Amino acid sequence: MKQINSLLSLLCLLCIVITTSCSTSHKKTSEKKPNVIFILADDLGYGDVSCYNENSQITTPNIDQLAAGGVQFTDAHTSSSVCTPTRYGILTGRYNWRSTLKKGVLDGYSKELILPKTKTIAGFLKENGYTTAGIGKWHLGWDWNNVEAGKDSIDYSKKVENSPTSLGFDYFYGFCGSLDMPPYVWIENAMPTMLPSKETVSKVRQSTWRKGPVSDDFEHQQVLPIITDKAVKYIAENAKNEKPFFLYLPFSAPHTPILPTKEFAGKSGLDNIYADFVIMVDAMVGKITKSLEEQGIADNTILVFTSDNGCSPQANYKQLVEKGHDPSYVYRGHKADIFEGGHRVPYIVRWPQKVKAAKSEQIICTTDFFASIADAIGVKIDNNVAEDSYSYLPALELPSKAEKRTSIVHHSMNGSFAYRKGDWKAIFCPGSGGWSAPRPNSKKAKSLPKFQLYNLKEDIKEENNLQAQYPEIVNQYKKELTELIVNGRSTQGEKQKNDGPQRWEQLNWMDEE
Repeated sequence: MKQINSLLSLLCLLCIVITTSCSTSHKKTSEKKPNVIFILADDLGYGDVSCYNENSQITTPNIDQLAAGGVQFTDAHTSSSVCTPTRYGILTGRYNWRSTLKKGVLDGYSKELILPKTKTIAGFLKENGYTTAGIGKWHLGWDWNNVEAGKDSIDYSKKVENSPTSLGFDYFYGFCGSLDMPPYVWIENAMPTMLPSKETVSKVRQSTWRKGPVSDDFEHQQVLPIITDKAVKYIAENAKNEKPFFLYLPFSAPHTPILPTKEFAGKSGLDNIYADFVIMVDAMVGKITKSLEEQGIADNTILVFTSDNGCSPQANYKQLVEKGHDPSYVYRGHKADIFEGGHRVPYIVRWPQKVKAAKSEQIICTTDFFASIADAIGVKIDNNVAEDSYSYLPALELPSKAEKRTSIVHHSMNGSFAYRKGDWKAIFCPGSGGWSAPRPNSKKAKSLPKFQLYNLKEDIKEENNLQAQYPEIVNQYKKELTELIVNGRSTQGEKQKNDGPQRWEQLNWMDEE
C-alpha cells in the first residue's frame, strides 16, 4: 500500500511539474515581444488613401485592409511638412526643430543630422533585444569619404561614416537623399555596392531628377520594387528567429521622380502617373503584409503605415482635382505648408494579437512612435530620450499609464511654427510658410496679419482667421510654445537642451523677451 501511495505521490508531482512547465512555456511564447515594422510613404497625401477619402478616385485596397484590421487615426500629423525633419522626428522622438536643422531639408551630400549622442528608436530596440534594420530612403545625412574636398572628390570605394549602422541599425540598405537627389548609389551597411560609372539627368513627363553620379545597379524606376523585395527577404530571414525584429521601411514613392513601372502605368485610369504611382505604393504595402502572413508572424507584428508629409504639388494637383480627386482631401495646402494639408497624414497601426479594429480621433504626431513602442514592450524611456514622444497605446485601447498628448507643434518648410491645442490652432506667420499661396514674403503675405488663428472644429479648411477676435488665445499659445521650446521637451521630465543655435528666426518674439 505504501508503494502505491508513493507511486501516486510521484505521479502527482510529475503532473505538477509538467503542468508548470507547459504553463511557463506557454507564458514565454505569449510574452514574446512583438516584431515592429514602420512603413513610411514619401509625399503621400491624406486624401490619396481611399479609406480616408470617400471621394477618392484612387483605390488603395491593401492600405484600406490594414486600416480595416487596425486603428485608423484621423488626426495624425508629421512633425514637419517636409521629409528630412519628419524622418528625424520619427527615429528620435524629438521635434525636428530641436536639431541643428531649423528649416528646409538636407541634400544627398549633407553630413549627418542625427548626432551620435542621440538615441534612435533602432538603438533603443537593439538595447532591448531586437534585431534592427533600415531599408530604403534615408535622407538624414551621412559622411561620404572625402566629401570635404568637394562633391567630385568623393571616394566611393570607401565606407561612409555616421551611417544608419552607427545609429542602432544592425543592417541598412538604401540611398542617401530623395530619389531626385544625387549621388545615385546604393549603400549596404555603410559601403557603396558599386562605384558610380556615369552622370545622369532626366526629364520625363512629371518626372525629373537632378544631374549627378549614378552606379550601374541603380535604376530609378526599380528603386521601389528593390526596396520592397529587400524588405520581404529580411522578414523571411528573421521571422523564425528567437529575437524579435524592427524594420524601418521608408519608401521612395510617390515622391518625384514619378516613375510607376510598366505593370502600373495607366492603372488608375486617370491619365495621371502620380495616381498610378500611388497604386504601385499600395501594391508594395500588400507585398509586405502578404509576407507577414506567409511567415506566420502577422498576429504578433506591430505594423505602422504613414506618410512623411502631405502630397507634393508636382503630383499635378489641378488635373487630379478636375477628375474629382483631391490629394489633401478637405484640408488646405499641401507639402511644405503650415496648413493642415502639409502635415495631416494617414496613420494606421495594426497589431492583430492585441489591437481591435477602430477609428481614433486622438491627436498624434509621428514623434509618438518611439514612446508608443517603448510602452508596448514595457520599457521605460530615459529622461533625455524621445523628449517629444507620447504613447498612443490608450488610443489602441491597450493598458498604459502614459500621459496623453493634448497639444502639438507643427513646422513648415521655411521654419514657420504653429501650435495646436484642442480645437484651436495658432499659426505664427502670415501665409503658408511653404509653397502654396500666400507664399512667404510675397506681396499678399506681407499685407496679411502677422499671425493666424483657426477653430478647426468649425473651420477645418482654415479660411476664417480669428486672431483679431481672440488675441488672448494667440498670446496664451505663444507663451506655451515658448515654454516647451525653452524646456527642450514637451513631455514631462527634466529640462533638456536643443541642438544648434538657440534661435528660431520665425519666433522673433523670443528675441524680444
